[in-house]
This record gives sequence, C-alpha cells and structure tokens, in this order.
Amino acid sequence: MTIKSEDLIKDLIGCTHQIMSKAEALKAESNEVLNYRINSKSWSILECLEHLNLYGRFYLPEITGQIQKNNSKQEDYFKSGWLGNYFAKSMLPKEKLNKMKTFKSMNPINSKLDKVVIDDFINQQIEMLELLNQARVVSLAKTKTAISISKGIRLKLGDTFRIVIYHNQRHIAQAERVLGEANGN
Repeated sequence: MTIKSEDLIKDLIGCTHQIMSKAEALKAESNEVLNYRINSKSWSILECLEHLNLYGRFYLPEITGQIQKNNSKQEDYFKSGWLGNYFAKSMLPKEKLNKMKTFKSMNPINSKLDKVVIDDFINQQIEMLELLNQARVVSLAKTKTAISISKGIRLKLGDTFRIVIYHNQRHIAQAERVLGEANGN
C-alpha cells in the first residue's frame, strides 16, 4: 500500500474520532448491559475495551518513545512494509470476522470491570490523536516500533498506527454486536 503520508494521518485521525464517539456513546449504557456476555466464552463490551486498553498500555509508550527519538523528516508518500501491511489488513473489521487467539496477558475475560474502562479507553484515544499529530514531522517509514508479540520484530510507524487503530475498530465493532445482543437486536 502506498499513500500520501498526510492522507494516511488524516484517515487515521478520522478513524480515531469515530472510535472515540462510539466509545463515548457506551457510557450511557447500564453496567448490566456493559457486562453482558453472549455466551460464557465471549467478551462483554467492557472486556472488549479493556483488551484494547491492555494493548494501548504497550503501544502508546512505544510509539511516543520512537517519535521522540527519531529525527528523520516525513516523506511525501508512505509505503507500507509487507509484514506491517499484512498485520494491518488482518485487523480490519470484516462482515465475517476471522477469529484470532488472544494472548493470555491480553485477555480480560472474567475481569471485574466498570465504566472506568471506557474513560481509560477514551483517554488512550486522545493520546493516540496527539501522537498522530506529532507523527506529521517524522518519517512514518524510517521510524520503527517494536510490536507486542515480539520485541525483535520492528515495524514502520505508519504500519503500527494502522495496526493499533484497525484493531481498535475491530473490537469496537465486536462491542457493538454485543450491545445489539444485550438489547435484543
């Protein structure tokens, strides 16, 4: 995938605003609805968001550190790496989602959660917006970040942003499906 760097950032900022808006709307739901589970192995709405918070606690500091360390200027066009593009595409929400195994450390199932999870998630999205704006002055290709599954694999910053934001979209869509079930839709 090749795209103007500024267009990628604008698109990801738009996605993040949509994610925040959907999360904000969840605050109006009761704790009973937010903790509703379709079955014993599925996640509740709050567990979907807590899963994202767990990943955010890794990626936001990692991205921050790499942006602060990097001094290469942003290129006009961002060309995705093959591995980063693969991971990003695999995260996009689809009509029929491919199930993915979650690492135990990132699986919040059966956690006792409340609406603080939503506030934490929204605060992480505010931080993501700040990082996207900071990324306008660094190279999205030459700035590399570690990934949560292996410190040895480093991806281009542009791909890392895509992976994290698409992962957020994926689980917000999952939370919306759970909400529909909880409300009998």
